[in-house]
Amino acid sequence: MLHTTSFKYAVLASCLIAFTSGCASYDGGNANDDHARAKKGALIGAAIGVAAGLLSGDSAVERRQHAMVGAGIGALAGGAIGNYQDKQEAELRRETAGTGIDVSRDGDVIKLNLPDGVTFDFNKTDIKPQFYPSLNTIAGTLREYNQTIVEVSGHTDNIGSDAVNQRISEQRANSVASYLMAQGLQRERFEIVGLGKRFPIADNATEQGRSLNRRVEIRLLPIRS
Repeated sequence: MLHTTSFKYAVLASCLIAFTSGCASYDGGNANDDHARAKKGALIGAAIGVAAGLLSGDSAVERRQHAMVGAGIGALAGGAIGNYQDKQEAELRRETAGTGIDVSRDGDVIKLNLPDGVTFDFNKTDIKPQFYPSLNTIAGTLREYNQTIVEVSGHTDNIGSDAVNQRISEQRANSVASYLMAQGLQRERFEIVGLGKRFPIADNATEQGRSLNRRVEIRLLPIRS
C-alpha cells in the first residue's frame, strides 16, 4: 500500500540525504540564528512533502488536482494562488489560536502541526473527543477554501519497532483525515500517508523532542491550473 517498490525507497533515501545535508549546513554553530532555523524548518517540511508524494504514489498531487478539477472545483492561477492562501492562512491562524495547533507557511503551502498530546492519548490512535471542536473549525475553513489538496501525514518518535511506529502513524493520519471527511470534505482532495519515525523535527534523545516528533501534519497545496 504505502511501500510499493524498492525504487521508491532508493529515491526517498536520496532525498533524505540531500535534505539532511541541507539542514546540517544551516546549523553552522549558530543555534540562535532565527533565519537559520527557519531555513532548516523549510527544508524539513519540503523533505516530508517529497516523502509523502513518493510513498503515496507517483504524481499523487497531480492526480488529486485532476480529480478535483473533474469534480468541478476550479484551479487557481498566477497571483491568485498567493492571495487565496494568504486568506486561508489568516483564517486558520485565527481559528486555531490557543488550541496547541501550529500553523506555518512554506511558499504557497500551508502546514498545520497537530501534536499527539493535543490530538491523541498516549499510544492511542483515536482522536480525543475534546479535540473535535478544533477539527470542526479547521474543516469549516477547508470547506470554504476548497481549491486545495489536503495531505495528511502521521509521524512518531523513535521508541518502539519500525512496524509499530508505522502502524500508529498510518492509523493516526487516517483518523484525522476520516474525521475531516466526515465533516463534508471531499475524499478526492486527500492524500493520506504514515511516515513512522523517519522524519523527526526534534531530538529523539529527550522526552520533549520525542513529544514534538509524535504528530500529525496537514499540508494544504493549491490546485494549480
